[in-house]
Amino acid sequence: MSHPTLITGARIFDGALWHDDMALAIEDGHVIGILSASEFPADAVMVETGGGLLVPGFIDLQVNGGGGVMLNDQPSLEGITRICAAHAQFGTTALLPTLITDTRPITQAAIAAGKQAKAANIPGFLGLHLEGPHLSVSRKGAHDPALIRPMDAVDLAAMLDCRGILDVLMVTIAPENTSPQQAAALAAAGFIVSLGHTDASYETAAAYAGAGVRTVTHLFNAMSPLGHREAGLVGAALGIGGLSAGLIADGFHVDPVSMGIALRAKQGPGRIFLVTDAMSTIGTDLPGFTLNGRQILRHEGRLTLADGTLAGADIDMLSSVRFVHEKLGLPLADAIRMATVYPAEAVGLCERKGALGPGLDADFVLLSDDLQMKSTWISGRCVFQSASTG
Repeated sequence: MSHPTLITGARIFDGALWHDDMALAIEDGHVIGILSASEFPADAVMVETGGGLLVPGFIDLQVNGGGGVMLNDQPSLEGITRICAAHAQFGTTALLPTLITDTRPITQAAIAAGKQAKAANIPGFLGLHLEGPHLSVSRKGAHDPALIRPMDAVDLAAMLDCRGILDVLMVTIAPENTSPQQAAALAAAGFIVSLGHTDASYETAAAYAGAGVRTVTHLFNAMSPLGHREAGLVGAALGIGGLSAGLIADGFHVDPVSMGIALRAKQGPGRIFLVTDAMSTIGTDLPGFTLNGRQILRHEGRLTLADGTLAGADIDMLSSVRFVHEKLGLPLADAIRMATVYPAEAVGLCERKGALGPGLDADFVLLSDDLQMKSTWISGRCVFQSASTG
């Protein structure tokens, strides 16, 4: 017979409010509630944190790699497991391993690995994000232009065959190589369809939003900018309430001033949420790696191709939260929501994740008062503990 566990001693943020002198009660991998001392069950197991902050686990919808692994290079159960474990060290309790534009066989292998990861209940695995290959060559970024191509009937049928196999299946597409009808078919099948790597006009983006597109991939990067006569995809992301947008908050992909303007301008109910766009370097001291046979260089927080093109990011989610809190001056609660509540809303998982309410998954992070890692918990189990906490 199981007994409830009480996590005590920390200030608790439930996704909406802060709670002092309370305990998080969990059982069987789910939250019971946030309780005062008078409400503690007599048979509860007590876990004392020694102070600090207890916040919902971070959700990252764009993770290309970690722990020395790129999903493109290791589209396997082992690869996904290593990526999830690497990001758990930095508070991420749910993530989408992301496949950058690649061949059909690699895409099929990644989907098969995703099925295995779900069956094996890998801690932190939420689903897959297929970023390409149906993008625009003119906005390719670090994607290999030789692998970018139009979506054909075979591609669409293969993706539709994946419906229901994972909790979340996200796909980034560009109107240059897809149609609104294809986007609508994917959305109807349960995919989270995102626009990115495109020169689409505002009007085109609005048409795709009407067809079921819900998100925009890494706001400002690899997309048509906001202009005074053409609002572009940036304008659509900010001005169309039904769209949410991911934001890489490393200070390299987007200037902090532009981040602040975007956050103030965004029309709801859609939100701007944090993504890392992390590569294999996270959790390692690797000097670089290869992507589609091309060398990616790591230097002072930047990852680039030889020509200087940014190639993903060298940042974890906790560092992203700290960046928007410390550099942009966002209240800590708002910064945390950008990594928890808002991504959960973007992919329709609010009834399971993103906050600490009764019945939700017991995914949470313990931090010191100065926002350093203490431990990460997934489904009520500690999966990472910092060496500094003993």
